[in-house]
Parts: sequence; structure tokens; C-alpha cells
Amino acid sequence: MSPTTSEQTAEPAASGAAPVERQSVSQRLASFTGWSEWAAPIGLLVLVIVFQILNSTFLSLGNIEAMLAAAAILILLSVGQTFVVATGGIDLSIASTMTLSAVMFGVGYGADWSIFLCCLLAVVTGSLFGLLQGVIIGRGKITDFIVTLGGLSVASGLALVISDGQPVTVISRFMLRLSTDGIGIIGWPVIVALVVALIFHGVLFHTRFGTHVLAAGGSEDAARATGISIARIKTAVYTVAGIMAGLAAILLVARVGAAEPAANTQFLLNSVAAVVLGGVSLVGGRATIWSPVCGALLLTALTNGLTLLGVSQYYQPIAVGGVVVLAALLARFQK
Repeated sequence: MSPTTSEQTAEPAASGAAPVERQSVSQRLASFTGWSEWAAPIGLLVLVIVFQILNSTFLSLGNIEAMLAAAAILILLSVGQTFVVATGGIDLSIASTMTLSAVMFGVGYGADWSIFLCCLLAVVTGSLFGLLQGVIIGRGKITDFIVTLGGLSVASGLALVISDGQPVTVISRFMLRLSTDGIGIIGWPVIVALVVALIFHGVLFHTRFGTHVLAAGGSEDAARATGISIARIKTAVYTVAGIMAGLAAILLVARVGAAEPAANTQFLLNSVAAVVLGGVSLVGGRATIWSPVCGALLLTALTNGLTLLGVSQYYQPIAVGGVVVLAALLARFQK
């Protein structure tokens, strides 16, 4: 009897040890798959190496300066989009809000306002448009996809109506210096974008508001149970996206030298792409600021490198789309 008993007791012990071992392996894999936040930096490094090998001018000072300047606008939009996506939402109107804000900058400039007031008008326009959408989504409990899709059309239409479809040329020493000057090869647009990213990194990870944003994205029911107002959080994050669109509009006007009502849909697609590449969870609850910033730099480097290699602009969106789908697929494996 005793051998049988010992065998019977040994089996559960052996069978009980296996789950513990499997759980340990699972935990190790889970920690290993935190790679997604490093995907954008690693991908950027790989792109730089590959393009430099294929074209020695890729890392020339002039080209680096051009790439950084081109990435500044996308960095700002990506920061705004990150806050929205962190709550499990998406802002399809962010590029159109930027266009509307740029047009309002032109309105102020045409009325002989000071450049400071024109910049303020652009930021206020973006923040108010974002606030309106946030109220509709948060208080009206309407799906963010529908609201921001409508907002995309409204902002684009308002930009055309207000400007009568005509750009306003902006001649300003301040705006010219903003677009061309800087510290070494790092232009002022990049410095502005990185400072803003640093500030909002602090907001997201070192303030109660940031904690509430991540909590709301993780589980709305659990967040409500702790007293967090989901409506307020959603209103706030879309307002943040609007502010980023307003700031991006200023850099856009400085770069182009005009306030144009032309659509900038590539910025919408790339802002979402940068967030995906940055490993931000599309269902909310997990986010970072610096990885989407690297994602914005990666997308800019990809477009720039393909241009240097003589690849037609018709093929460049295909490459960007392929990179985004690949990043989303790899993020799926992480889950």
C-alpha cells in the first residue's frame, strides 16, 4: 500500500510542479516581449545604418538637419495622438485641426495682428476644436471614431470657407528664424517639439492627470470605481490633441511660409503610425511618449531615405503602410 500511496502523492507533486515552471517561463516571455517600446528606436537605428550604406549623403549634416526639421511637426501630432490612444480612443481630425489652426493664424496675420497673437490664435483654435470634440465624446457618449471623422470634415471645410481656398503668405522675421535657425544642426522646430514632448512626458507619468488617463484607458469601470470622471478625462485628452495641432500649425506656417488651407492627410496617417510604432496600446492603458517620438523620426527617416535612393513618391506610402502593419502585427504577438 505504501508504494502505491507514494506514487499517488508523487504524481500530483510532479503535475503541480509543471504549472509553476510554465508560469515562470510565461513571465519571462512577458518581460521579454516588452520589446515593443524599443521597436521604434531599434528600427530607427537599423534604417539609419541601411540608408547610410546605400547612400553616403544620408548622414550628412545638411540632410540630418532637414530630417529633424521635417519630423518636428509629426512629433507634436504624435504626442497629442498618444494621449488620445492611451484612453483607447483615436483622433482622426488632428491633421485637419492643424490645417484649420494654420488658416486662423493667417486670418490674424491678415488683420495685422502681432505674430504672438497669431500664434496664440492658432493654439486657441486647436484647443477649442479639440475641447468640443472631447465634450461630444465624453459627455455625449458618442464613439470617438464617428466624432473625429466628422471633425475631420468640419475642420477641413471650415479651413476652406474661412480662407476662401486661398493661402496667406506670411512674411515675418520671427517665423523665418523659427524655421531656419537653431542650435547647431538642431533647428528651433525640433527643439520646440522635444521640449513639448518632455513636458508632456512629465504630465503623463508624474501627475495625477496622467495616472487617470492611463487608468481610464486600462479599464473604464475600474477607473469609475475609484472616482475618476471618464468624461472629464476624454474631454481633456482631446483638448491636449487640439493644443498639439495648434502648435504644429505654427511650425507648419513657419516651414511653408504661408497659411494654407490644403489638406495634410499624411500627417494624420503618420501620427497614428508613429504611435503604433512606439508600442502604445491601441486599446488603451499603456503608453509612452519617447517611443512615438522615435516612431516619428523613423517615419521621417524612411521617407527621406527612399527619396535619396530615387524611389518614386508613389511607392513611399506603401513602404510606410507596410512598416505600420508589421509593427501592429508584432504588437499583437506581445499580447
